[in-house]
Amino acid sequence: MKKLFVCLFAALAAASCEHKELCYDHMHSLLQLQVVFDWTHAPEASPASMSLYLFPEEGGGPIRHEFTDPAGGEIRATEGRYGALCLNSDTEGIRYRNTEKMETFEITTETATLISEIALLGIRADGVPRAAGTEEERVAAAPGMVWRDSRREVFISAGEHRLTLYPSAAVALCTVEIRHVENLANVQGLSASLSGMAGGYLVGAGRPADERVTIPFELTKSDATTLAGSVQTFGHCPSEPAAHMLTVYAVLKDGRKWYYTFDVTDQIHSAPDPLHIRIQLDGLPLPEAASSGGFRPTVEGWQDVYIDIAM
Repeated sequence: MKKLFVCLFAALAAASCEHKELCYDHMHSLLQLQVVFDWTHAPEASPASMSLYLFPEEGGGPIRHEFTDPAGGEIRATEGRYGALCLNSDTEGIRYRNTEKMETFEITTETATLISEIALLGIRADGVPRAAGTEEERVAAAPGMVWRDSRREVFISAGEHRLTLYPSAAVALCTVEIRHVENLANVQGLSASLSGMAGGYLVGAGRPADERVTIPFELTKSDATTLAGSVQTFGHCPSEPAAHMLTVYAVLKDGRKWYYTFDVTDQIHSAPDPLHIRIQLDGLPLPEAASSGGFRPTVEGWQDVYIDIAM
């Protein structure tokens, strides 16, 4: 019995020593890593904060680190192989989905109303017509500015103390100008939307997501015959090409409601810089003011006009 007790004690002692040795090795696998965000590709960027996501090769979900300095900082990380992505975390309205894997990590925006009740002076958003063929698209809010980068393979080891990422823009700016607008003085409310745009951005893959959405935005009078506006988007969907319809909604001072549709697909797809898209249109035939006599036009419903763009 005494001999059995000694053997059991020796076995337990050996197991105890082995356990301590493993913990000792594990503690040494936590390394200091200097994370650097190099803004060479976006020198104008000045985010208030940045997020880094490390995806362990063996799985288990991403590990997030937050930085209040856009230049980066130090973190402690376990030795191993990872995928890595970064993006600024100071943008309002951005939503995250499918974040467990680097290749599916996506940012998107909330569902919105097609028109602003303020822009169109209290007209309700429900029942507002859509451009033909876009009725099934989700109406999505425009994204704020996002910068991102990713690396598929990062090896954190005792010999590697620095991780450098190069954020660049994931959001495109689309500017719209419509010249030679007729009877613009008769308008009291304006709004616009752009269809067929990407509903999100795959941060790890570095490309727009496949969902197609319609994005509303504001138009304003820049002079007596010109309308101008701009909207930020995640770009269009190269893998799911679609037509892009610019729709202008106008409420006249006599209460009539008109909407005009332009096919601007060519201008978007042929833009020299896909991050700075410029849409220029010539001519918008808004109606003349109603007669001051006894006749008053109906104000029920929306009148639609499709405008063919001369190539």
